[in-house]
Amino acid sequence: MPRNIIDVTDLTVKEINELIDTAEDIAANPEKYREACRYKQLATLFFEPSTRTRLSFESAMLALGGSVLGFSEANSSSAAKGETVGDTIHTVSCYADIIAMRHPKEGAPYAAAQYTEVPIINAGDGGHNHPTQTLTDLLTIHREKGRLGGFTIGFCGDLKFGRTVHSLVNALCRYEDVNFVLISPLELKLPRYVKEEALKKRGIPYKQTDSLEAVMPDLDILYMTRVQRERFFNEEDYLRLKDSYILTPEKLERAKADLSILHPLPRVNEISVAVDKDPRAAYWKQVKNGKFIRMALILKLLDIQV
Repeated sequence: MPRNIIDVTDLTVKEINELIDTAEDIAANPEKYREACRYKQLATLFFEPSTRTRLSFESAMLALGGSVLGFSEANSSSAAKGETVGDTIHTVSCYADIIAMRHPKEGAPYAAAQYTEVPIINAGDGGHNHPTQTLTDLLTIHREKGRLGGFTIGFCGDLKFGRTVHSLVNALCRYEDVNFVLISPLELKLPRYVKEEALKKRGIPYKQTDSLEAVMPDLDILYMTRVQRERFFNEEDYLRLKDSYILTPEKLERAKADLSILHPLPRVNEISVAVDKDPRAAYWKQVKNGKFIRMALILKLLDIQV
């Protein structure tokens, strides 16, 4: 049976640390990996729109010397004709050596994994999980802070539907001395099941607040998220909540000098473009790190040693 990555917890802490080490080596020695996946094919099956994740996977495979096939929206696949996800995956696994799949329905990649003959990577399923974004975030934190513990991280914005937040909380709670601050309006609080499974079950303390300014001086890392229009059933609710938090240079005046600002992107207006010039802004580095960690994961799942 192939090894699939549906949830970040499918990887042990040791495996995550090894992936980070490999990604660091890839960033430092890209030429060493140029032919690692020669003659290998990655299929990117994106039933939901994406820019960074899809192109990051494709760029990663090309940088490893492999090739890419797939589709960027459901309407350009046989799903538009009514084909099941299982049949699509079964078909594509006959052509490719590894699959990256994004789907708007929670659990779809897990269901698809029952039909694949090659490794499948969850590239995001609805508001549930986004394990490779989490690996990207962990690599970025490691490169910015030099460690994966011993800090206070604030998650700000849409914590209810934010699959990147859910995955990262699940990952970081396995490291020591991480303090969690959950910043959101009442309607977009972190789901109870995430708090119960990731935090309360492990006895990890956390703080909930609706005020970013109040906790800003305490944060070592600020993880901003957008309010996701596509997850709302009611347009009025989205319009009321979409500007709940807008990070500006003025709001950063009380922040630590070594704060690291992360964002999974895309952003709408929750981070002012003026913040891009702040040396504490790490989200463009985050984008680059996504390619390196996905290269490392592809190598691991294909069992390729370099």
